[in-house]
Amino acid sequence: MSPSADQPASTAGRPGNPPGGQADLSGYPAIRSVLRIRPFRRLWVVLGVASFGDWFGLLATSVFAAAQVEGNTAKGAAFGGVIAVRLLPALLLGPVAGVLADRFDRRWTMVICDVLRFVLFASIPLYALTGASGARVVSWAVIATFLIETVTLLWIPAKEAAVPNLIPRARLETANQLTLITTYGLTPVIAAVVAASLDGIVRAAVGDNAPNWAEPAQLALWFNAFSRLATAVVVAFGIKEISQARDGAREHTEQSMLRQFVEGWRFIGKTPLVRGLVLGIFGAFASGGIVIGTGRFFADSLGAGDAAFSLLFGAIFVGLAVGIGLGPMIVRDLSRRRWFGMSIVLASASVMTLAFAIHLSMALVGAVLVGAGAGMAFLAGTTLLGGEVADEVRGRVFAVVQIGTRMVLILAIALGSLLAGVGGSRMLTIADLGISVSATRLLLLAAGAAGIFAGISAFGQMDDKKGVPVLADLWGSIRGRPLMPAERFVSAGLFVVFEGGEGAGKSTQLAALAGRLRDEGRDVVVTREPGATGIGERIRSLVLDTAVDEAPSPRAEALLYAADRAHHVATVVRPALVRGAVVISDRYVDSSLAYQGAGRTLPVDEVSWLSSWATGGLKPDLVVLLDVDPHTGLSRVAARNEAADRLEAESVAFHERVRYAFLDLAAADPKRYLVLDAARPADEIAERVARRVEELLGASGANPGPANGPDIPVQSELSPTELVTTERT
Repeated sequence: MSPSADQPASTAGRPGNPPGGQADLSGYPAIRSVLRIRPFRRLWVVLGVASFGDWFGLLATSVFAAAQVEGNTAKGAAFGGVIAVRLLPALLLGPVAGVLADRFDRRWTMVICDVLRFVLFASIPLYALTGASGARVVSWAVIATFLIETVTLLWIPAKEAAVPNLIPRARLETANQLTLITTYGLTPVIAAVVAASLDGIVRAAVGDNAPNWAEPAQLALWFNAFSRLATAVVVAFGIKEISQARDGAREHTEQSMLRQFVEGWRFIGKTPLVRGLVLGIFGAFASGGIVIGTGRFFADSLGAGDAAFSLLFGAIFVGLAVGIGLGPMIVRDLSRRRWFGMSIVLASASVMTLAFAIHLSMALVGAVLVGAGAGMAFLAGTTLLGGEVADEVRGRVFAVVQIGTRMVLILAIALGSLLAGVGGSRMLTIADLGISVSATRLLLLAAGAAGIFAGISAFGQMDDKKGVPVLADLWGSIRGRPLMPAERFVSAGLFVVFEGGEGAGKSTQLAALAGRLRDEGRDVVVTREPGATGIGERIRSLVLDTAVDEAPSPRAEALLYAADRAHHVATVVRPALVRGAVVISDRYVDSSLAYQGAGRTLPVDEVSWLSSWATGGLKPDLVVLLDVDPHTGLSRVAARNEAADRLEAESVAFHERVRYAFLDLAAADPKRYLVLDAARPADEIAERVARRVEELLGASGANPGPANGPDIPVQSELSPTELVTTERT
């Protein structure tokens, strides 16, 4: 019996289940199905409130600190310094946080951490109310912030590792969308708006002489404190399921923390997927942090002020929300590994474009794109980690990702702000145009270039569709037809295909080539499409035999040819190539593209995708195209005094479309095609083909094998059936 809507699947999030995140990207129905899971819904709500408190407090206190000093350098140091205090615990204690998350019950770890954070957050404004000096209040605030961040290091991996156990694997990406949109999309924007307007609201309510407790930073701390208390209460009494799915917990506690720590980092270092994800996520968030950290000075270089900085800050997180919310619906079934690397490149390239922005509107568009790329990368990376990392090490992996992301983001903000303030700006006059060349823009250029390099590196490590063009795959995925990667196998042979219209003489040339190669002692397999196998013979009769009363529709015909090709490649072609034979086929993929695509006027790209999927991406080493005028070819067919099959009986216009489709395919990939005039003498054509094949055999170093490869009878003028673009893929 399947679990009810309010109960997590017992095996959710465990290795061996189908990978999540791609089962249903249809939007709102998937979101509703996730929110029907009561434990996750409760956690999502309280985390949204707590996230608002965190961002509100961070932004309000940082801006407040920067306002207390004069000069760009001092302002940059003050703004970044408040943030840097929150970085120190991650640098010192981050590596052990994941070990503790895997070692102890995650629910009670979260509860205890949130209670401690409530006490520490509340202690700062309470201490200020005691009348202590400003220096003492600031000192305690620094100490409390350090302790808060230390506790947060334990809370983050416990929460992230627990979420995959609350929901079915197929809904993991949707759950991550909701969580990340809340944490990095909606709440930072709301916090920025509230922080920008809070001071005015307070002064309107209590006058210019506002008491200490009404300062924006104080109010932010109070809100932060009580949001953490609320989270602790809800997790303790309303989400008991977080403690479930902890198989092997006793084994964890029996291991030493040092051993768990070493095993966790060894797992990350030896797993290419995880290693690429970790480095890629860090690169994406570093780019976003540079934009935030330099935003204040970048706004000045555009001739704008504090309001522009707030807009840029908000635009980053609007982009995050857009990327996380709409990204999966746009790319649909695109490989999440590919999407991850592409998103990092998008974010980093957008950072570079900011360096050339000359107007605030251009900068806002660039900031939105930076956020969108970072958001999509973070969503794809988090989903891959949650779906492919075993529960017993998930806490340690998420600790590295979450704490490292937090550290990289804060470090980028702090250093970016400091360096931009120190570097300042210089005005350049070119053709009476005042152009600001500043340290800010140079930082943006450098950060963008480094991020692009990181994205390409991550893509290279994680790409699971080698050989498939990236942009074509993206476009196909957006349209709902992602391209398939070629199936990997070791081929020691040579694959030669003869193509052409009716009456081109393929059978004659195929037999001549096979005879010559056999005389050289080579293992040769002669085959055809359709009809090379028992299943193929039955399909051949369905698509070509006029004695069959009902002709298949064009789409049914294309599917039948694809079915024959899939079986033919799996049972005849690949096995022969693996053992080192020369496979010579009468027709292959190009015939389907020409006959069903151009001849039947079906969408060629759809026929190409279908054929690529059927063949596993297998491409011939050489396609010999025997070009013949349709009138000449059909007259040869008629001279055989044999009943014409369905394709031979088509109109001359049909065969002309087929001919030009073949020629277009050859023109698109001339290195793999040998186009010959079928009107030339047969011996001359055979000699040209033999020379080309010998060149390929010499280049490949193929060794002669026993001349006993199976012969599959090839009848004169096979009818079309091949799809191409395995090659186009």
